[in-house]
Amino acid sequence: MPIQRLLIANRGEIACRIIRSCQKLGIESVLAVSDADLNALPARQADAVIRIGPAPSAQSYLNIGAIVQAAQDVGADAVHPGYGFLSENAALGRSLMAAGIVFIGPSPASLDAVGDKLSARSHALAAGLPVVPGAAVSSAAEALTAAQAIGFPILLKAVSGGGGRGMKRVESAELLAAAMSMAMAEAEAAFGDARVYLESFVAAGRHVEVQILGDGEQAIHLGDRDCSIQRRYQKLLEEAPAPDLDPALRQAMATAAVDFARHLHYRGAGTVEFLVDCQRQSFYFLEMNARIQVEHPVTEMITGLDLVEEQILLAEGRPLRYRQEDIHCHGHAIECRINAEDSSRDFQPSPGTIVQAQFPVGPGIRVDTHVESALVIPPWYDSLLAKIICHGSDRNQAIIRMQTALANLRLSGVQTNTGLQQRLLLAPEVLAGGMQTSFFPAFMQASTDSSADNSGGRHDGH
Repeated sequence: MPIQRLLIANRGEIACRIIRSCQKLGIESVLAVSDADLNALPARQADAVIRIGPAPSAQSYLNIGAIVQAAQDVGADAVHPGYGFLSENAALGRSLMAAGIVFIGPSPASLDAVGDKLSARSHALAAGLPVVPGAAVSSAAEALTAAQAIGFPILLKAVSGGGGRGMKRVESAELLAAAMSMAMAEAEAAFGDARVYLESFVAAGRHVEVQILGDGEQAIHLGDRDCSIQRRYQKLLEEAPAPDLDPALRQAMATAAVDFARHLHYRGAGTVEFLVDCQRQSFYFLEMNARIQVEHPVTEMITGLDLVEEQILLAEGRPLRYRQEDIHCHGHAIECRINAEDSSRDFQPSPGTIVQAQFPVGPGIRVDTHVESALVIPPWYDSLLAKIICHGSDRNQAIIRMQTALANLRLSGVQTNTGLQQRLLLAPEVLAGGMQTSFFPAFMQASTDSSADNSGGRHDGH
């Protein structure tokens, strides 16, 4: 059934992004907002706005009852959750289904299958995918036994986790008990679920993910992305396709991602994440993100597809519009996340008021943002201000365009990581491509010039 009115249960740049696809499809957009976002740019771009609660996300964007009620009050046919917040929440999906409202995302059954990392691992094994050696643990004694069998170093991860919360690298048995206690406490605080598991730490690894689309029966992939540059296990710079990757390994991961989507009878857009072991030239399943990704624009730039549009059409019950042979990737795309944060102080958030906001324009440059001059950056939400995406005929051209774009970015009033991104785009390892996950911590350790991100509370992009 065609969707005519869509409630957007999110904020910031992804709200603006969803509104654009609604306009393209002739769908009326209604934005659910907290008190902090009543006058923000997405609220002015949407066709209508409905308040769902106070600024704290627990009372607004994470309030299932408020979102379902808002959808009913405005007569919405569907709800798009964006990313983060409730985007992978099966309870929201079920509540909307019970109210006769379409959830723009996979089925609650698929969300249940991949939302719990242990469940996702079991499904990956059932689909024939390789997984990192690991085990669920509930006590320090269990963890020690499992870690000794696997071998140190290991990673502790929250079963319901994401964004690096509840994740701890442990180098030795002596450090395990304390790390496990911290990981469980973080997991409980962030997700209401203290369960953790451990897995082998791959020292020479890359984080490569494959974008998929599925209609419940068939599935296709839209190529891969490299997301190995991360701070605190959160992505900072992404690119597509993953550079310097063995063609056979690339194809094997794409096939595995499609197999996994078919195994789940997956409907919608999703991302299957893999850890590439550079020493063994092999890969392991990590997790599946059952939503639109922050970094989806780089895939859109090389394929020409609108992934939010595809999400909406698939949620209407339509079959896939493309076969695998219809998908062609052209050129190279890079995305830099511009965050309100101080990279010299462990990426501490930097809320405040934007004094000046001037974004780059030019061939191959795309900016996804909700930021404008005089915008108040509140302390309650993620620090993402904008995504600068640059496309080129090859990786070198994409990098040159990104360097130019960052040089022409003007954001002042809050501290940003623009200077850090500029330095990254000059690093020999980044210019060469194929960075491992160990690169960025070493880069930060070696970096002694943090002046670009420390300008007395202001930053103009230089």
